[in-house]
Parts: sequence; C-alpha cells; structure tokens
Amino acid sequence: MTMTSLTPTESSTARRKGLTLIAVTVGVCGLIWGGWHWFTGRHYQNTDNAYVAGNVMQITPQMGGTVVAIGAEDTDFVKAGQVLVKLDAADAQVALAQAEAQLAQTVREVRTLFANTSTVQAQVQAREADLRRIQTDLARSEADAQRRAPLVASGAIGKEEFQHATAQVTAAQSAVTAAQSAVQAAKEQLAASQAQTDGTSVSEHPGVQRAAAKVQETYLARQRVELLAPIDGHIAKRGVQLGQRVQAGAPLMTLVALDQLWVDANFKESQLQSLRIGQTAEMQADVYGQKVVYHGKVLGLGAGTGAAFALLPAQNATGNWIKVVQRVPVRITIEPKDLAEHPLRVGLSMDVTVDTKDSSGKSLADVPRAAAAVTTAVFDSQQQGAQQRVKQIIAANLGRPVVTVR
Repeated sequence: MTMTSLTPTESSTARRKGLTLIAVTVGVCGLIWGGWHWFTGRHYQNTDNAYVAGNVMQITPQMGGTVVAIGAEDTDFVKAGQVLVKLDAADAQVALAQAEAQLAQTVREVRTLFANTSTVQAQVQAREADLRRIQTDLARSEADAQRRAPLVASGAIGKEEFQHATAQVTAAQSAVTAAQSAVQAAKEQLAASQAQTDGTSVSEHPGVQRAAAKVQETYLARQRVELLAPIDGHIAKRGVQLGQRVQAGAPLMTLVALDQLWVDANFKESQLQSLRIGQTAEMQADVYGQKVVYHGKVLGLGAGTGAAFALLPAQNATGNWIKVVQRVPVRITIEPKDLAEHPLRVGLSMDVTVDTKDSSGKSLADVPRAAAAVTTAVFDSQQQGAQQRVKQIIAANLGRPVVTVR
C-alpha cells in the first residue's frame, strides 16, 4: 500500500483553510452573540443574591399571666382567630366582676340624682306657692290695719284691736321674709342638683361613662388572656411552655403567612440604572431547581444599600479603604398561582432575572399607599363585645329590657 505525502505547498494551503474556517466560525458566533446581547441579553439583569421574605409575626401577650393552654405547635397551620395560647383568667375575671358591679351601682346613683332633681323642683314650686299665700295674707292684714286706723281716732274701735291688727301685719311680713328665704334656698338646691344632671342623660352621665370605660378595660383584659392568630399562617419557633409565667410583650411563638411571600433581590449598584417598578421577573428556587419558574413584578427599590442599614455600618472614612460594590434590595412579588402550586419558605435562595426592556416605570415610588399593607379584623369583635356588655349593664339597671350578648 502506497501512502501519498503532501507537498509543502499543499500543507500550507490546508492549514490556511483550517484557520480560515475557525476564524469564520468564531466570527459568526461573535456576531450571533453580539446580536443576541444587543436585542435581548442587555435587557436582562440577573442576580443569585436573592431570598424569599414574608410577614413574620411575633405572637406576644398584652398582659402578664400564667400559661394554661397552648393551641398550636411548630409547623401547624392555623386560621385567623384561632386560640394559640391561653393564660390564667382568674384575676381578669375578678377585675371584670368588680368593674361591672361598680357600673351598675353608678347607674343607680345617677338615677337617684335625676330623681332628686325632680323632687327639688317640686319643693321649689311648693315654696313659691307658700310665698304667694303668705304674701296674700300680708296684703289682707295691711288692708285691715289701714281700714282700722281712721276708726281709732273716732273711737269706733278700740286701740287694742288696732294694735292687734298691726301685730298681724308685722307677723305676716316676717312670714313673707321667711318664705322668700325658703324659696331662695330651694332654688339654690335645685341649681346644685341640676349642675350634675343638665345636658345629659343617665347613660351619658360622666360618672356612668367613667365606670363604663373601666368595664371596657377589664372586659378587654379578660378577652386578651386568649392570644389569637391575627391571620392564616404556619407556626414556627414556639418557645412558650405550659405553666410558664409570661410578661407582656414577651415573644411566645412566630406566625408566618406562607401565602403572602415576596423576594428581596439584592442587585449590584451598577445594575440599578435599568431597573424600574413594574418590570416583569422570572425566579428559580434552589429547592425546586430550574424545572420550576416563578413569575412576578418589581414592586419597589430599597431606599438604601444593605451596608447603610447594617447593625455596624462601615466607616470608610478611617484607615485603608478598598472599594466594595454595594447592593440594594429590590422587592419582587410572586404570582399567587405559582406560589400555591409550589410552596416556598421564608429565607430560601432564589435566582432572579428581571426583564428591563420596558423602562416606562419609575425607579422610586412617589405615590402613598392607598390602603393598609396588612390588616386583620380578628380583634374587632373584642371591642364590640365590650361595648355590648356595657349597654347590657346600663339597660338592666335602668329597668329596660336586657339585650343578650352573643
């Protein structure tokens, strides 16, 4: 078998063709990448420095007490209004009973004030009637004395009789003065009584309102021995134990709303130029890998870098300095549908890619929030129950039909 060897000229030609082919291939790949980057790639910002965040609520008591029941454990799902921890209610129940008794007594005392006012008004009218009667007697006595005065000179009546008529006038004048003083005393007593009742009713009287406020305070304290879940969520970090004496404000457990999560993506400061509120984003969680993609939108950009809000912020004005690229947290929403299909946990890592092609949005929010970010109506019933209880006690002590609290 004979082998054919290439001449130097043929070898050089083959080498040039190979290098040319490689150069063309690299050039075409470069053009393709450059076109992709210009039309698509440059409109995406990516970071793997992103983590799932959510509303993490500390369950804390509003008053101290001894734990007598625990209604949830770690990993449990709870509904809004469910009892999580129950404290001993004996002291609160005693205080409520005392406040209710005081309110009932106050209502009856105020009713007595209003009744006394009516009695004093009748006394004033009686004193004025007595005064008018005595004034009539005085006028009659004076007329009698005046008629007898000329008759004394003519001897028609005796001097003794005239003196008796004059004495009656003096006695009547004294009686009028006494009656006038009695009327004035009765009016002053009426004014003092009216000062406590004018412009108000029994239920609106300041004394009743003060006692009612005490009932509401103790009623709420009685209700607050049961710590309720403010929203639906999962329990984490239960640290309270049965029989433990807890103080107001002490953290007992944590409630996490896993259906209300978002992502805090920490982008480099050099990436912020093209980021805008409202831009779409795609996210991948390490827990599911690349097979699961979450969708969301940019909700807002942080007001400062992470270093600015650190517990120990950097002091770059001292010592040697090395420039470190800063990062700014960007909040990104997660579509509820994606979250329901593939649940997440607070703190999980995420890979975030934001499409910055649409730059019509703003880089900073400039419109105040129209409604509360998070709200609960669980505790509204406690205040309503307190008000209903006050109305029930007042009505019972006014002789009105009693309204049953449900």
